Amino acid sequence: MKGLLKFITCGSVDDGKSTLIGHILYDAKLIYADQEKALELDSRVGSREGAIDYSLLLDGLMAEREQGITIDVAYRYFTTDSRSFIVADTPGHEEYTRNMAVGASFAELAVILIDASQGVLVQTRRHARICRLMGIRHFVFAVNKMDLVGYREERFREIEKQIVELKTKLHLHNIKVIPLSATEGDNVTIGSDKMTWYSGEPLLKYLENVDVGTDEEQGFYMPVQRVCRPNHTFRGFQGQIESGSVSVGDELTVLPGREKARVKGILVGDKDSLTARSGQPVTISLDREVDVSRGSVLVNGTDLAVYKRMTVSLLWMADDKLTAGGEYLVKLGTKTIPGVVKEIKYKTDVNTGEKLPAESLEKNGLATVEIVTAEPIVTDKFEYHRTLGELILIDRVTNMTSACGVVKVLHDKSGEFSNRASFSSGELEARGDIFEEFSCSTESLGVLKYKTVGRTYTVGDTIPVRGESYHYPDSFDIIVLRDRIAVEIRRKVVAAIKPLPEYVYTGKPVVNGRGFEALVDSAESFAEFIDEYETTDGSPEFFEKWLRFGTYRKIIFGK
Repeated sequence: MKGLLKFITCGSVDDGKSTLIGHILYDAKLIYADQEKALELDSRVGSREGAIDYSLLLDGLMAEREQGITIDVAYRYFTTDSRSFIVADTPGHEEYTRNMAVGASFAELAVILIDASQGVLVQTRRHARICRLMGIRHFVFAVNKMDLVGYREERFREIEKQIVELKTKLHLHNIKVIPLSATEGDNVTIGSDKMTWYSGEPLLKYLENVDVGTDEEQGFYMPVQRVCRPNHTFRGFQGQIESGSVSVGDELTVLPGREKARVKGILVGDKDSLTARSGQPVTISLDREVDVSRGSVLVNGTDLAVYKRMTVSLLWMADDKLTAGGEYLVKLGTKTIPGVVKEIKYKTDVNTGEKLPAESLEKNGLATVEIVTAEPIVTDKFEYHRTLGELILIDRVTNMTSACGVVKVLHDKSGEFSNRASFSSGELEARGDIFEEFSCSTESLGVLKYKTVGRTYTVGDTIPVRGESYHYPDSFDIIVLRDRIAVEIRRKVVAAIKPLPEYVYTGKPVVNGRGFEALVDSAESFAEFIDEYETTDGSPEFFEKWLRFGTYRKIIFGK
């Protein structure tokens, strides 16, 4: 028996998507007797003059039945002798394109219906583009309602040529074109004696046999969904393995911090295991304390990195227009972080594929944009690591999903320390973003760090003590608490980089790794500052008590 197939049905309004799936379920005897009886009774008052209306099996919402169209995404689970299936029947109307995109995000194959009397329409092209955007690689173009055109081969061949043109424009692969009639059952579950000119498989037989195996992604990675601490003796990191396998004893790298630790134990469910593989939800414990939280990624044997700036192909789903400068929450993997749409590079004409200049994007539009996140985030191109290459934009006020998209290009790859300005001397390395610029939007009043600094400074280097939103003394000390390192700046030059235990407070101004003033004025208060950090592990109360933002920093409006 072949593995589970997750597929989506889509197309224009009234192309017969729900009828098609309903007919598969009915013909293959995959519904209960009471469902069959209810279907027959409901059909008597339907739109087919008493004949069975197979779409009623899927169109469950009252509003959908009244209109005779699908509004929400209807999921159905069924199994034949050859395979198990999950199908998402999605809306065809342009108004509900966002619903269709939700269905496409889970699918491995798309069945796109085309009305034989109308051919390839704009909405057909839109759905094909969205399916490709969401990573679907296998397509079935079901030329439906062949009964309305007299089952004529000439009409099918005309539409087949339109599909080939669409395939070329969208660079689609693995396509199958099948003529059928969802209402009459021709080529749905069994072959049709009315289209003897078609020698291929009926739709269900094709779906039972198609191989949709995906390419293996590089290495092992697991986005952390949750940190599990049932008691003080156990700390585990929970998530689903997205690629590769992991075993007890493997050395893992934690992104974005790049700390390393070995796997101490693996739980699959509540059972101990020596190994786990792609697709399994697991709890991993490590042999030492490292900085891991929700949104971190455990990796091994992969070149995944962190970025703040990316070019994204997206589908705009909100009623309000998208404009450059819009601020949203970016959800990528298990991480949710503020970000800004810095630029709309171009929008894509859904019919021709032409790239058009645009200052804004309306609902259901496709565009390529540049997004900058408030902090570096673990990501990759969608084609290389799917889970870390797809994202959604969330409205910061309503919490509604505004857009979905995939990462196409990454910019300014960070070094070892996540695109933050860092200090290095020998084996000593300290993260710091004291040179980041802070900007506040005058429209949303949201604050973002917008300037990326990737240089590493060492002893003898001159640092920029003045920027647009910061102004440090010519001589001061930087205490990078998370790395336990002190950096001494004298006359704008890095004079020393040393472990924190070797640092001696001399009365110079002190800032933390983010450029906030540390409220210390003596060796005693400095010792208290460090002791309290060690005991609280940097609690919000600690930062509230010991750090001040406005001494050396300010926020620029309107950037």
